[in-house]
Amino acid sequence: MRAGLCTMTVMTTLLVGAAAHGAPDPESAKLLKSTSDHAKFKVLEQDFKTGPEVTKACLSCHTEAAKQLHLTQHWTWEFLNPDGQRLGKKHVINNFCTSVASNYASCTTCHIGYGWKDDKFDFTSQVNVDCLICHDSTGNYRKQPGLAGNVVTQPMEIPPGSGIRVKPIDLKKIAQAVAKTSRDNCGACHFFGGGGDGVKHGDMDSSLASPDKALDVHMDATGNNFACATCHMTEGHQVPGSRYAPTAQDKGGAHLRGKEYTTNPTTCQSCHGQAPHKANAKLNDHTGKVACQTCHIPSYARGGIATKMSWDWSTAGKMGPDGKPLIRKDAKGHVIYTAAKGDFVLGENVVPDYMWFNGKVKYTLFGDKVDKGEQPTLINHFEGSASDGKSLIWPVKVMRGKQAYDPVNKTLAVLHMAGNDDTAFWTNFNWERAVAVGMASVGAPFSGKVDFLATESTWPITHMVAPAKDALRCRDCHASGGRLEKVPGIYIPGRASDHAGWLDAAGWAIAVLAMLGVLVHGAGRVIVSRRNK
Repeated sequence: MRAGLCTMTVMTTLLVGAAAHGAPDPESAKLLKSTSDHAKFKVLEQDFKTGPEVTKACLSCHTEAAKQLHLTQHWTWEFLNPDGQRLGKKHVINNFCTSVASNYASCTTCHIGYGWKDDKFDFTSQVNVDCLICHDSTGNYRKQPGLAGNVVTQPMEIPPGSGIRVKPIDLKKIAQAVAKTSRDNCGACHFFGGGGDGVKHGDMDSSLASPDKALDVHMDATGNNFACATCHMTEGHQVPGSRYAPTAQDKGGAHLRGKEYTTNPTTCQSCHGQAPHKANAKLNDHTGKVACQTCHIPSYARGGIATKMSWDWSTAGKMGPDGKPLIRKDAKGHVIYTAAKGDFVLGENVVPDYMWFNGKVKYTLFGDKVDKGEQPTLINHFEGSASDGKSLIWPVKVMRGKQAYDPVNKTLAVLHMAGNDDTAFWTNFNWERAVAVGMASVGAPFSGKVDFLATESTWPITHMVAPAKDALRCRDCHASGGRLEKVPGIYIPGRASDHAGWLDAAGWAIAVLAMLGVLVHGAGRVIVSRRNK
């Protein structure tokens, strides 16, 4: 942060100096932000019919961009866990919409490419890279669900038979106005993960597009105004910071922003160092055991947009009195039931759960054996303990679900949900058919039977950082019944697990004996005093 403030000071000085010689005209202000005006590039002065045509034009100057992107998780949707698990949207099952597999044409709306409609997508194609999804500055770039990441360049009815006409977008104007990435670019996908605004993460939703200081002290639109890339600083299009293997503990110091990084630049320590508290140095004693987010994100989903806390698929398929798929809403207008998805529980201003976390996450993948029991099946498991020397106490969102599984093969089900075919669950509400198609899409066996079991997934909370005045206080954690009541390996006065009956009895006995000693001693002094008189 200190380095960031230095940079801001330099920029302020430059602008003040410019103002002293007269305010810059609008064209000069535009040039201050970039050294090039893409509207003047001859290769972009054409009417583009497809997204790949735009990319081909981009690559005529940015010759290595597509090759760089081909190496990123944003392109491959894959990640190799340190323990050897191959993860990513093509492999991991979740307890939201279950899986990308069998639903590519809809889910790849958020892929940084064009045309990924099935498992035969050409990952080597350079022109299939979508440059505009990250670099549009007009706010007019849209990718419609169901088109495998392609854009609408001719009037279309979407979905077919709905009567809803979608107008084409002007690729020429958008290409001529490309710019650095913004919160809007990243948020177009990351704010809406899991099927809607704020559904998945809890600490990321559209309220962060233009937040105030109370919501996020870093992204405050009238203050620091950080873009996502301010922290997620890229090199060669590689975006650091992964939910598959987050950096749970950073023992390094603060870095000069813009210099080459040897550690993850998205951590709090990369800006604030290991002793960030100046006014109350005692708080620095916590940094070796408590993640910064634990105190500085007192609650999530604070921007007025509810996040999904549980999803029960087993109740899906109900029809209303009119014979149409049933929809129910709560008093605030939030949808809490749909025939297509089942029951939801939503939350705002949610207090996180807390746990020890060392950065290692174990996932349940296709084909892993699961069984219905008293405890929920863990979609992912955050590893860590008070004694491993690598863990900090982290705030997390725990998403609870009830989802389909094959009780014979004992595997979680891949569900074919989206599409215009009669096997998609949203079309016919037939579990057996939808699961059969979904399991076939990943080459997994299916017994023909469907049951439901309870699941949990865990998500790290790291955005919506509150101002220092709103951070947690000592009593929030150290009191009996406080936030860390369920966290093992720490001492909390009054917590049942932190005291023993025999120790309490011994303590009271010592106190009583001490009191008796005082009384006996006092009585002896009185008697002796009277005798002396």
